[in-house]
Amino acid sequence: SLCAAGEPGLSYRELKDLKKKSVLHIDVRERWEVDRDGKIPASINIPLGELVEALQMDPTDFKEQYNHKMPSKSDPVVFSCLAGTRSKQALAFATSLGFN
Repeated sequence: SLCAAGEPGLSYRELKDLKKKSVLHIDVRERWEVDRDGKIPASINIPLGELVEALQMDPTDFKEQYNHKMPSKSDPVVFSCLAGTRSKQALAFATSLGFN
């Protein structure tokens, strides 16, 4: 299930369209879930329990740990998980840290 501000539920097709506009897609499932079930292409995996810390990292450390440029607070970001609960929490965490 996918979440973005103003778009509490996105379909996979809508996500594919957003990805054409260089939206960062963060999968907040646990690593073992991604290993077991696979990942959506071009997403990065940051388990929900690491997200608040990750979004406050030094950009160099973020790039080193997640192999992706750290998003700025104005970059478009989409969160996904299995059922939608964790992606909604991720969206709330990011918003509370000043991401829009």
